[in-house]
Amino acid sequence: MFEVKRNKIEYVWLDGYKPEPTLRSKIKILDRDCVDIAEVPEWAFDGSSTQQAQGSSSDLILKPVSLYKSPFESDQLVLCEVLNKDRIPHESNARSKITNADEYWFGFEQEYTFIKGNRPLGWPPDGTPKPQGDYYCGVGTANIGRSGVANRIGARMFTGRDIMHEHINNCLEAGITLHGTNAEVMLGQWEYQVFSKGAVRAADDAWMARYILYRTAEKFGIDINIEAKPIKGDWNGNGMHCNFSNNKMRNDSSKSYIHEICEKMKLLHKEHIADYGSKNEERLTGLHETQHIDTFSYAVADRGASIRIPLVMEQNGWRGYLEDRRPSGNADPYKVINRIMTTMEQ
Repeated sequence: MFEVKRNKIEYVWLDGYKPEPTLRSKIKILDRDCVDIAEVPEWAFDGSSTQQAQGSSSDLILKPVSLYKSPFESDQLVLCEVLNKDRIPHESNARSKITNADEYWFGFEQEYTFIKGNRPLGWPPDGTPKPQGDYYCGVGTANIGRSGVANRIGARMFTGRDIMHEHINNCLEAGITLHGTNAEVMLGQWEYQVFSKGAVRAADDAWMARYILYRTAEKFGIDINIEAKPIKGDWNGNGMHCNFSNNKMRNDSSKSYIHEICEKMKLLHKEHIADYGSKNEERLTGLHETQHIDTFSYAVADRGASIRIPLVMEQNGWRGYLEDRRPSGNADPYKVINRIMTTMEQ
């Protein structure tokens, strides 16, 4: 008798919550490994429990679209689109609106905040820590978020750096391309950079990296906050800066072409802001390395601009990429990519 291989596939999808969707998952057991996405079966779920259907007609379809190795108890992770029973994309399915333009490259700088007991990790129970300054790329437990005896796994103390490293390792094991990570400007705040070639794949990887972050933090009893301004006052908010380029920008660009792109974005600034995350006005104040939400600007090496033109682009004959600094940490990568590509193609 041969033992049948039982494969646990973790289905991940976006629900219908507003203003931003949240992540959901459930596990299906198969008697085989799935080498290709085409081998992963579709699955139904109760859309009335995710604000995507009424109870009288609640069955919706999970269509597998991107397959990953699982760093968790399951064997594989699969990101899914949501379809109606007639197989038309559900109204919450922002992925279906993207044209998969392989020439576009996207990188997201996802900022997030570790939360323990309704406070950023490392903050005192009452009051606030020392002002911002030492935390960005900081070293030492006072600068990276350890909050004392409450932070334990068994007998072992842990810090924000421990969670960050486990998340990074889990993403790499899953096959997601990350380019870096660092502690950010506010105590308890971190960032990772995820990059992919091809518009749809870039957004898929960005969403799966978020899912892996939430799942990793569960192990430590820590919550993740990606809201635009998790802590009000003189503290940095969470952004999701978007780096983007097309073939012309990378290979045959010019100063006039880059300025043309920026001017297109200026004309559609309000449309971009509408797709760049809720409560972004709390973050885009003109302070803390942001431009005011009602103003559009672009400049070389300016982190207070709406669009930063990297210095290396100017030095490289205006070839390279641009950084859109407006998206909030809670923005939907599908909507951000679709908005940028739509503006670029006008």
